[in-house]
Amino acid sequence: MTRPRMIATDLDGTLLRNDKTLSPRTLRALRTATASGAEVVFVTARPPRFVDRLSAATGLAGTAVCSNGALVYDLAARTVTASRALPVDVARKVVAALSAVVPDVGFAVETGRNVLYEPAYGLRLPEDAGAESPVACLADLWTADVPIAKLLAWSARLDADLLLAAAEQAAGTEAQFTHSGGRGLLEISAPGVTKAGTLAELCAGRGIPAEEVVAFGDMPNDLTILTWAGTGYAMGNAHPAVLASVRRRTGTNEEDGVAAVLEQLFGPA
Repeated sequence: MTRPRMIATDLDGTLLRNDKTLSPRTLRALRTATASGAEVVFVTARPPRFVDRLSAATGLAGTAVCSNGALVYDLAARTVTASRALPVDVARKVVAALSAVVPDVGFAVETGRNVLYEPAYGLRLPEDAGAESPVACLADLWTADVPIAKLLAWSARLDADLLLAAAEQAAGTEAQFTHSGGRGLLEISAPGVTKAGTLAELCAGRGIPAEEVVAFGDMPNDLTILTWAGTGYAMGNAHPAVLASVRRRTGTNEEDGVAAVLEQLFGPA
């Protein structure tokens, strides 16, 4: 392919190594690409606070599509420039439908700034230490008067693929369901909100067609960008559903798979 004008990349399991760091090789490749005129956009399930830490550690700036497309974030200004929240009434319908088929499921709300969780939600992420706040009961999630970037559902019993299948059967028309590989963790957005939908709007505003975008990802929530972009690469460590749907492959995140492709497109760093 010719040199792309935009590089759209997932973070966990894709651009970042398993220890959540960016390797020197990958950082050099990104800087070479941007010096050649390409724009790098992080397209991630992560909230803005996570990309803030990445930006501080690497010096990378630009734009991030966060929370699976619910938020567009300017890293330099540390400002959300666009958002599509999940309506509270829709969130309540999804909770009722999913609870009826997965009795042990617990719920949390990602606001983009922090996570509010009810007692049945037992998942704790080390990187969210200091950003997680408990509420006394499930009903209190809806009285917090905060925008819902994502509704999170967690089960200690079901893995993410089984939980996704259960949710789509119970409430598939109510919201957008996906997962990014978290243990027993389902991510729920407003209807129609996907990584690709938000990225497409961003590209339209910049006059960049899909054919001039190269995308990288590893999980089911990345499938929309990998199939929308003119060129999509599945990581060598990708989820089976991604490997089955995306023709192009690169190395694993531990092998600097993104850097390997960028070095071919833009020359060695």
